[in-house]
Amino acid sequence: MDTFIASTPFFTAEHRALAESIAALAEREVEVRAADDETDVEEALRSYVLLLADNDVLGYAVAEPARPFDLRSFCLIRETLAYSSPLADLAFVMQGLGTYAISLAATEHVRDFWLARARNGQAIAAFALTEPDAGSDVASIKTTAHREDDAFVIKGRKRFISNAGVADFYTVFVRTGTREDGRAELSAFIVSARMPGFSVVERTEMLAPHPIGELEFKDCRVPAEDMIGKPGDGLRLALQTLDMFRASVGAAACGMARRALDESLLHAKTREQFGKPLAGHQLIQAKLADMATDLDAARLLAYRAAYLKDHGVEPSTREASEAKLFATEAAQRIIDQAVQIHGGAGLVRGTVVERLYREVRALRIYEGTSEIQKLIIANQLLKE
Repeated sequence: MDTFIASTPFFTAEHRALAESIAALAEREVEVRAADDETDVEEALRSYVLLLADNDVLGYAVAEPARPFDLRSFCLIRETLAYSSPLADLAFVMQGLGTYAISLAATEHVRDFWLARARNGQAIAAFALTEPDAGSDVASIKTTAHREDDAFVIKGRKRFISNAGVADFYTVFVRTGTREDGRAELSAFIVSARMPGFSVVERTEMLAPHPIGELEFKDCRVPAEDMIGKPGDGLRLALQTLDMFRASVGAAACGMARRALDESLLHAKTREQFGKPLAGHQLIQAKLADMATDLDAARLLAYRAAYLKDHGVEPSTREASEAKLFATEAAQRIIDQAVQIHGGAGLVRGTVVERLYREVRALRIYEGTSEIQKLIIANQLLKE
């Protein structure tokens, strides 16, 4: 049992049992696959989705309308998977991110169809919000949808979409009109990857291998019943989704940072320089102390945010943004120090800390950059 999980008050006995079972699964099934994650990223992601489905893990990612979403369980799983394989973590989180809006507002029979398929691993989900000219500024979305009889016709492009080309369906946010204040009226749709007019036009090469790309909608005709909620609900659904999952990005960062610290401790104890282990040198001890302190602070912020959300404390927006901001920035510092402790060995392509160094960088950008988190935190403070 992880001493942090065992000794802090955020968790129930059920959470602690879940943490143990997921850690055992990761050690048994994920760790042995992780070295091959970069060989064929799309195939590896599919295999992780099936693995998680076969072990009843995806039920913690895909929300059920009749049951409160357990964010602490979600965070525990993300942290544990990210410790072994950031790609396994991605496979898990995207099933949640791509279905949460559907669970909140889709028509019942459409909702139940896609949620069941996502939960049992039959369908891979994606969340399509970002565009070439619309990132943090969601209101700048240019992809449009207009009504034609019993369908909506979607035109436009989406960029940096995780699971592009792998996903079976996408939760897509588009402009359906203009509000009275002149800002975009945004709506959300479920778009099957098999829809005529839908295509993946680019697989994007990233710093760390990741199934990501650009989508194009050329007069893509989507049944009206596949709108999620009502016209104009898109912005609210997008923000609700991001607000629910934001703290979990911090948890994933903690998983990567914890792995970096463990690798550093092992290396410092076994690598000898100047006649003694690295751990015997005070400058290395200082680095390890800073890393451990940063990690503990990050985990406390992440699980505080999840605990508050699970207990219905509203708003908990500031706490979620603090968790995402601090944990991702701290993980970057921890992993950078891990590379430094490993010296030249930390730069060798394919080693654990080298992989983590590439993987962690995106966390400070996706689902709201660190700069956006600071704006959210300040805005919430000024409201109090």
